[in-house]
Amino acid sequence: MVRSSQKTRKPHRGRTIESYTGSKASGARLARSRKPRTVTSDASDVQAELVPDVTVANGPAGAFVDARRLPSEDYVTETLRQTTGMLGVASRPKVVNFAERTKEHRRASARVIALRALVAVAVVAALVALFWLLFFSSVFRLETNRIEVSGANEWVSASTIHKIADQQSGKSLFMVSTNDVAEQLKDIPGVSQAKVTKHFPKAMSVEVTAQRPAAMLKSGDTLVAVDSDARVLNSVTAKDVSGIPVIETKDAQASLKNRSIKEALAILGALPESMRQSITKVTAETQDSVTTVLDDGARVIVWGDSSQLKLKMAVVDKIINDPKVIGNKQQVDVSAPLKPIIK
Repeated sequence: MVRSSQKTRKPHRGRTIESYTGSKASGARLARSRKPRTVTSDASDVQAELVPDVTVANGPAGAFVDARRLPSEDYVTETLRQTTGMLGVASRPKVVNFAERTKEHRRASARVIALRALVAVAVVAALVALFWLLFFSSVFRLETNRIEVSGANEWVSASTIHKIADQQSGKSLFMVSTNDVAEQLKDIPGVSQAKVTKHFPKAMSVEVTAQRPAAMLKSGDTLVAVDSDARVLNSVTAKDVSGIPVIETKDAQASLKNRSIKEALAILGALPESMRQSITKVTAETQDSVTTVLDDGARVIVWGDSSQLKLKMAVVDKIINDPKVIGNKQQVDVSAPLKPIIK
């Protein structure tokens, strides 16, 4: 037989710890730690009968306890009873397998990585396909027979313009630089302006402003057509040269490097067509003495050089078209346009 309660004191570092043995102390402590479970009905709000807890010793305080009569403590059964759900199905605590969870986490991470890689590959493939479509496929490829040229004349042939424009044939329109093509066209003698326009998906148009020769350089029986930039035009054979000023030189090709000839070409290229038609002779002994003869000597204009050319042309136009100003005189010197001299 065991005494129901026995009280001892044990010293521990200046403090007294009370140890309780027996059914009274253990029963009270277990009763406090393991409170009976209750079930509340929502309909009647009445507390159900408590289910006895086999893990708690019952009996009057201070009584002797026969350990042989104590119910066996089946902790597994008690745990299952305490975890039974509302429908009578046992909700057992979930046992976590950390090895499986690690493998599952790794598999999930691998799936995320694979998905991201698949998306990246799809994006790269789409970009490559788009790049090929725009720059290398035949969808936007410029065709030779779709290149249109306008603005050519007898001095600047369409074939010369096509020779430059056709170099872009076979390329994607996205790779054709209209500015580069226009600059190449302006290098053609006689072309003062050029405009290039792309027409998707496969066409291009070229429009040039081709001028007539600024003058004809005469050396003996040879005539060389040149523009205002002292460039020889591509073809001058069997062309109508009437109305084009003629400059007599000893050597036509060599004279293109002469400063006086360059000044004369700059002046002749800027004159209005009405005045150019009436020019019968041009002399340029020096770069400051460019002179034009109009209507076989009816008027003689001394331009000097090509500086202040717009002002000089305005002064000449005012003088020669006003009989009260020109009178019966023939020569107008506008080498100093603010102080013109009339002789």
